[in-house]
Amino acid sequence: MITIMSHSNIETLSWHGDRLGSLNMIDQTLLPAEIKIIECQNVETVWEAIKMLRVRGAPAIGIAAAYGVCIGLQTLSADADLSAFRNRLNEVTDYLASSRPTAVNLFWALDRMKAKAESVDTQNVSEIWEVLFAEAKAIHEEDRHICRSIGRFGQELVKDGSTWLTHCNAGGLATADYGTALAVFFAATDSGKKIHVYADETRPLLQGARLTAWELIQRGIDVTLICDSMAALVMRQGKIDGVVVGADRIAANGDAANKIGTYGVAVSAKAHGVPFYVAAPTSTFDLSLSDGSEIPIEERSADEICNGFGKRTAPEGVKVYNPAFDVTPAELIAGIITERGIISPVNRQNVEKMLS
Repeated sequence: MITIMSHSNIETLSWHGDRLGSLNMIDQTLLPAEIKIIECQNVETVWEAIKMLRVRGAPAIGIAAAYGVCIGLQTLSADADLSAFRNRLNEVTDYLASSRPTAVNLFWALDRMKAKAESVDTQNVSEIWEVLFAEAKAIHEEDRHICRSIGRFGQELVKDGSTWLTHCNAGGLATADYGTALAVFFAATDSGKKIHVYADETRPLLQGARLTAWELIQRGIDVTLICDSMAALVMRQGKIDGVVVGADRIAANGDAANKIGTYGVAVSAKAHGVPFYVAAPTSTFDLSLSDGSEIPIEERSADEICNGFGKRTAPEGVKVYNPAFDVTPAELIAGIITERGIISPVNRQNVEKMLS
């Protein structure tokens, strides 16, 4: 069931009820024109929401996946034994893992849920289920604290009166609270600093225009929306003091995957002497990957480019290449802002030191 909401003071993700309850989430594909809440009562709805970007942003995807596991287990019969429970758990986690390939928090959350189930020293299915439900809620709550910590460390980089640029959306809509990149701006504003933010529109799905600009306006932060192709110009004009973006997966050496277009922003920032920062929780690091060349890059439908938002803007039959992410090399990143502190300079040794 979808409930239409008339106000914006609402959580991106919220659980309602006990372990047999449901997950509610804002349908981000409709923002900013319309606010709708999707009530996820089965795992298929959660999968579709992740796949179709109704919920997006690495931390939010991880939270949705954790709750999705709980929803998927609701189909078990009351008399299910341990074997049936574990089979269903594996089935649900494998299914949710197939929704999107790049955001590591998806797999991190699913692996954490499976590991928690394995760690419970009981044969009682009901007890294991309760532990998993508590784990999903813990993942949700932990992200709230992580967002605030990222903001606290990141705002130290922000001077009063400075102007920043960001790409895509890494705010409250992408997380459980303040966001990652936007947490830096929110925390700076909370501390009394006056800042100005340029937001790239972020083609082809306009997350910067639809989501980031909306969030910043809601918070009363001075924001200017620009097309992606304008970022280099505003840097050349001396209008940008720093760049901060989010990330969907970070390799062991600090190479960071983020929404397509981020790499171009980083190259421009380097060329114009503008510091470029990434803000992300430590759960976004994938230390099993040596560098960014190993990060899987999702390719999405040609319709997002040729027929975006229901209006055809390209000729029928044209070939389309639509990678959803690109990878920014560590050498272009001035620092990675995490909930534990700032990694700078960004290299394998400092990443390992921060995460150890």
